[in-house]
Amino acid sequence: MVDRESAVLDNPVDASLRGRHAHLARRVGRAAGYLPEVATFAAVPDDPGPRDWADLAALLGPGGFADLFSCPALPPADWEPVFVLAGRQLVLPAGAGGACAGGTEPVELGPADVPEMLDLVARAQPGPFRPRTRELGSYLGVRDGGGALVAMAGERLRPPGWTEISAVCTAPGARGRGHAARLVTELAARIEARGERAFLHVAEANTGALALYERLGFRTRRQVTFRGFRTP
Repeated sequence: MVDRESAVLDNPVDASLRGRHAHLARRVGRAAGYLPEVATFAAVPDDPGPRDWADLAALLGPGGFADLFSCPALPPADWEPVFVLAGRQLVLPAGAGGACAGGTEPVELGPADVPEMLDLVARAQPGPFRPRTRELGSYLGVRDGGGALVAMAGERLRPPGWTEISAVCTAPGARGRGHAARLVTELAARIEARGERAFLHVAEANTGALALYERLGFRTRRQVTFRGFRTP
């Protein structure tokens, strides 16, 4: 499903930092990264040269962590590998966004909810989430009868024409109730309503999440490899 419209998804961190998330970026030359309290991701352009890698190293500092996400380019050989993780990038076909399924109505999550969001992330382990990650986009949650936050999902990368759904997680004791499906469906519908398309990323080993997203209509666009490095 590779086409000109989705080509911007080949390097979504760089596209986001140069566009909708420019106000959350720090940069040196053509290299960029999110503010540390927002996200760990860093990026170089699609055609990086030695100067771009040197600029990224200067931005992150000696021994700095370069979370290159799914960047297709590899850094110089003297950058120390930290992790490599196989994954997939999935997109929702145009017009596939539906209404939110029945059940507990999702609630908007704001600045006051950040402590609970961080606590849920610590228990559910959906991936990187920092105190200001919520500023990347809208976040929705599900609260139980006692008011506790038991599930959430939100928007992360924002390349032109697209919005990534991320931080999809449910507290261990609240799983199996359809919360994740409800939140992803609602977010996808909102994204489509504003004229954009939804996409997301999932680790290849997370077969349960992959099955859920495919059931909701998402289709694999490409295989990706998530990589992190330490600068020299």
